Amino acid sequence: MQLSEMAVGETARIRGFTDGSRAYRAKLLAMGLTPGTPFTVTRMAPMGDPVEVRVRGFALSLRRKEGNALLIDSEQR
Repeated sequence: MQLSEMAVGETARIRGFTDGSRAYRAKLLAMGLTPGTPFTVTRMAPMGDPVEVRVRGFALSLRRKEGNALLIDSEQR
């Protein structure tokens, strides 16, 4: 599953990262998006970009393309 496929209110857990730039992966890790971390999609812009997620108690906005660098597992409620 990718971040762009999620709807507002959905919760998921970060499984890892797609192959790509190590520098960008380091930025995501520095923002707290580490494997095993749960997050919730809290808001989405009218055109769908950017997406706001709540992770580790703070709000973080990501462009869909940036968020798709995350490998995520949907969590069932």
